[in-house]
Amino acid sequence: PTTVRFRCIKCGICCGDTKEKTRHILLLTPEAEQIAKTTLQPTTQFAVKIKDTEPYSYEMKKRAEDGKCVFLENDRCKIYSVRPLICRFYPFELKSSHGGKHSFLFTEECPGISKGGILSEGYFRKMFRLARAKHRQAADSSGGS
Repeated sequence: PTTVRFRCIKCGICCGDTKEKTRHILLLTPEAEQIAKTTLQPTTQFAVKIKDTEPYSYEMKKRAEDGKCVFLENDRCKIYSVRPLICRFYPFELKSSHGGKHSFLFTEECPGISKGGILSEGYFRKMFRLARAKHRQAADSSGGS
């Protein structure tokens, strides 16, 4: 995106299901391990192991009563400092094409879209570098390349 405006308004929509969408909060193995270390909880307490979703290996559990992340309390993230990549990216998503090019997509369901200033190219470059580093860390921890 070249002219997208975004400012998080801390509404919590990104932290769980809505009437229109079931949200899957996917975790890389190192992220799940870091959350476990930070919260002093076993991974099984807050996530379920998943298959066929490489590089992601866990999905965050959600509360049965409202479909929100188990770490969302009073519309605030209790693990904000170690929140997963997928949470850091919202409302954006990084897509890869066959030619090795990447692009950012965004969802307009987020009420923070069109608020705040126009995001710079530098913002998206920083997000891309973060994603690449996290994915490499996940590959290294699983013994992949």
